[in-house]
Amino acid sequence: MTDVTADLTADEARRIILRAQGFLGATARGGGVPAMLRRVGAVQLDTISVLARSHELVAYARLGPVGRSVVERAYWDDPARAFEYWCHAACVLPIEQWPLYAFRRRAYRERRYRWHEVPPVVDKVLEQVRADGPLTTADIGGAKNGGPWWDWSDTKIAIEFLLDIGEVVCTRRVGWRRVYELAERAVPADLLAQDLSDDECVTRLTTIAGRSLGVATRADLVDFTRVKGGHAAMLDEALLSGATGLVPVRVSGWPARRGADPHGPNAWADAAALESEPRGRHRTTPLSPFDSLIWERARAERVFGLSHRLEAYVPKDKRVHGYFAMPVLAGGRIIGRVDPAREGATLVARQVGFEPGGRARAVEAMSDALWEAASWAGCTDVRVERVGAADLEAPLRAAVARGPSRPIR
Repeated sequence: MTDVTADLTADEARRIILRAQGFLGATARGGGVPAMLRRVGAVQLDTISVLARSHELVAYARLGPVGRSVVERAYWDDPARAFEYWCHAACVLPIEQWPLYAFRRRAYRERRYRWHEVPPVVDKVLEQVRADGPLTTADIGGAKNGGPWWDWSDTKIAIEFLLDIGEVVCTRRVGWRRVYELAERAVPADLLAQDLSDDECVTRLTTIAGRSLGVATRADLVDFTRVKGGHAAMLDEALLSGATGLVPVRVSGWPARRGADPHGPNAWADAAALESEPRGRHRTTPLSPFDSLIWERARAERVFGLSHRLEAYVPKDKRVHGYFAMPVLAGGRIIGRVDPAREGATLVARQVGFEPGGRARAVEAMSDALWEAASWAGCTDVRVERVGAADLEAPLRAAVARGPSRPIR
């Protein structure tokens, strides 16, 4: 049996998680967007854009009103500081992580299939990038055959497979279009030269996941890295051997893994995170549903008591919280949700809901979150449409009318 290194209350674990993710304490926000990206380890990408795209919202949530052009340069710049690849999902990753995904690139190369059969044109597309790159899908013959999003053209299938196996890489975007370049030209030579085994890759990625999450169950680590089968077994071995540097802890109220000793550890923690008590000011901010603080539903419910799902693909008449409802974080807890929109220079809160407990104190925090987000998005006004809590509707409208309770930095 693995010995428990530390016993944590659920609140202690939550505060460690908030600090690890950059929501608690001023030092967590030092170094700007590049440091933020290294801290969280991976920033999920998504096509939905309401106030901004999710990868911009992730930086804003931690750093406040940082310039959106600053965010873009930190992700997509020349020379490359980051690249896009498959982690928890399609993510922006620090460029120094390139060698750690060799295990996944090898797996895709061996399988030669993911969503589509690899077409014969793949070699021709690679030669086109070699001769004329960097290129977008428009440059190599289009992204789709004209049907649904998955109805890719052969050239799109080919270039995405080349990205999967690491022959090409995306380190820049033009608008929202990926720019594909040969990995040997875009990735620094010292990173290209590293040849890690699958075990080494999985071990080091698990370390990154554990540090980013602060305190995590085995399922949380698997969800972050998206490993399965033999690679999941490597993750388990790396945890048990101590190779990851993560230590076993017991968090009260968190469930034990099925079949495990109920009195043993039920989570893993970054050892360095246990050395000091999390202190400092909490961020008050709306969160993208794709933010790594809450991107896994079981973890969000365990840590914050938040039962949340993205309703963008739910029929309008069946939505509960709204198209792109964003949980609002304040005082280290989720106080409610807002479904935002923008009309000219006005941020519109189409629907606002409050979580149970501490609701009266949440009104000012919700108003502040709306006004800061409005300022960052270039809006000069905030309008609230619907409020889910009848007793808080008038107080919220009054708070919004007064404006932010503290200066927006």
